Amino acid sequence: MRRLSDAGLRVFAERGYHAARVDDIVRSARTSHGTFYLYFANKEDLLRALAAECADALFELADSLAVTDDGQSGNGEFGFDEIRAFLAEFLAIYRTYGVVIRAWMEDQVPDREVARAGVKAYTAIANGLAVRLQVSGAPQPVDVSTSVNALMAMLERFNYAVSSRSLDLDDDVTLDTVAHLIDRGFFGAKT
Repeated sequence: MRRLSDAGLRVFAERGYHAARVDDIVRSARTSHGTFYLYFANKEDLLRALAAECADALFELADSLAVTDDGQSGNGEFGFDEIRAFLAEFLAIYRTYGVVIRAWMEDQVPDREVARAGVKAYTAIANGLAVRLQVSGAPQPVDVSTSVNALMAMLERFNYAVSSRSLDLDDDVTLDTVAHLIDRGFFGAKT
């Protein structure tokens, strides 16, 4: 099943969801059609399973933003190191499930259940970031909601660019740079 899921991610990324065929996925997984249909009814069912995996990973990431009663996470204040760790995990998820996330963002998912999973997962992250911004006390140019929407748009496009283009960027330098931008620009860090 994992081989089929990984093959589905590769084929959807290479050919696009709509152009991908079960035959392409089976060939990429080096297995039979019978094996595919043992686990999945069709390619939509495979996309649904991949979306559930992706949503679970994003919900786990959203949970990492949780705040305790004193306004801190288990790792302490939401500063540069925690922002960078969050960004690194977000990028790892995007590199694995980018095709699913792009399908969500570009409204290409024919299955409403799959589309809702994406909305819920992104909303959980946005809500976690909103709480973090409120707790930080950093002044926002307009309001927290506008800042969170701008931050989410930046994160999605940043991850898309880094994971789907041949940009020849060093991950450490890139993550440090974006973490500093977020830490200073959204959370008001002075250093």
